[in-house]
Amino acid sequence: MPKSQDLQDLIVQVRRDIVRMVHNVNSGHPGGSLGCTEFFVALYNEVMELKDGFDMDGVGEDLFFLSNGHISPVYYSVLARRGYFPIKELNTFRLINSRLQGHPTTHEGLPGVRIASGSLGQGMSVAIGAAQAKKLNKDPHLVFSLHGDGELQEGQNWEAIMYAAGKKVDNLIATIDRNGQQIDGATEDVMPMGDLKAKFLAFGWDVLELKNGNDLQAVIDTLQEAKKRTGKGKPVCIIMHTEMGHGVDFMMGTHAWHGKAPNDEQLATALAQNPETLGDY
Repeated sequence: MPKSQDLQDLIVQVRRDIVRMVHNVNSGHPGGSLGCTEFFVALYNEVMELKDGFDMDGVGEDLFFLSNGHISPVYYSVLARRGYFPIKELNTFRLINSRLQGHPTTHEGLPGVRIASGSLGQGMSVAIGAAQAKKLNKDPHLVFSLHGDGELQEGQNWEAIMYAAGKKVDNLIATIDRNGQQIDGATEDVMPMGDLKAKFLAFGWDVLELKNGNDLQAVIDTLQEAKKRTGKGKPVCIIMHTEMGHGVDFMMGTHAWHGKAPNDEQLATALAQNPETLGDY
């Protein structure tokens, strides 16, 4: 397994990738991507059991589904730096006919991506279906998913959450990115979330709360604890508190950078705060 410093270096490089990708095309979603960098780095480099190569069936390995697909920059960066496709392909982000569309798609066959996730609210249902398929196939591996807190305002999630507990889908670990921000403002102003932990508990899930989702070791420890809780009759949820825009001071803690690209000067500032570690694409 990579050493802690290697992962910290990767986190810095992924943040550079995110702001550069979005700047290159003056389009994309840097805020949530920056906030979830530690999660993705931990998941793909320390937590999930993955096979060499990629196939859509995913038999014999852990699976991940990104529900809040607009944070594709962090997803693409981590996949590329994990070896799923060439790092230089990050240059094609959001370009016409690119495999790296603004929201992940499957029709171009990008390794690592198993579902299109431009429409919010659907990832929970997909992840549950994949987890049940693993049970039917007697595959002992797990299914991981990530969801924005704002997308829990959509009702389909709660039908799926009820179903997962009712059917004892206990090989699923769903993480909620609780950054408190969405495109139109704070989630508490748009549609108050209430006590998400209490809600998931009431729906019959096992729930962990991660107080600082921008602390790499805390993310790793919580994901590993979640793995220990699988197979016991309940799906597992992690309420992960992150800071939107984390790592770039002028983007931190505000919905303003949910879907806004930095200009040239802002890019230079962001890169200066995240010095190059592993080589840009």
